[in-house]
Amino acid sequence: NSVMATDIVDKDLKKLRNDRWNAAFHGSGASSSSTSEHKDDTVLKATIVIEHLIQASDVAHTMQHWHIYRRWNENFFRECYQAYLDGRAETNPADSWYKGEIGFFDFYIIPLAKKLKECGVFGVSSDEYLSYAEQNRKEWEQRGEEIVQDMIQKVEEQKNGIMVLG
Repeated sequence: NSVMATDIVDKDLKKLRNDRWNAAFHGSGASSSSTSEHKDDTVLKATIVIEHLIQASDVAHTMQHWHIYRRWNENFFRECYQAYLDGRAETNPADSWYKGEIGFFDFYIIPLAKKLKECGVFGVSSDEYLSYAEQNRKEWEQRGEEIVQDMIQKVEEQKNGIMVLG
């Protein structure tokens, strides 16, 4: 009954997850008429929450303090940019990284953090994760273009054998 995958690019899988979430948490609103139906609802909700926890584990850095987000974002950028430089990727990630992160926060991270808050799986910490996601999005919007240029420079300097500190 569960889809255990972190593939966030697959639109059909994302729609399936969202539909299952809506069915489990925003269904018809009718209360279960039997103990068996209540148990089925509980199992469905638990399964859906586990699926979303798997998703959150893949992007947890986006819902943590800014310096954690920055570190993991830069690591992923370096990986993608190096793949481009090595000819293993067709497009330069630097061309869309800034806007891509904003869209990632708006259409994936913040909605995911809201779902985790809604189901209460992390208790009061859910507020913190959502808050970090929103703060990181805001900070990225303000500083992201400059940060992308800095990341490009670091990768280029490393490629050219210049020691990069920090």
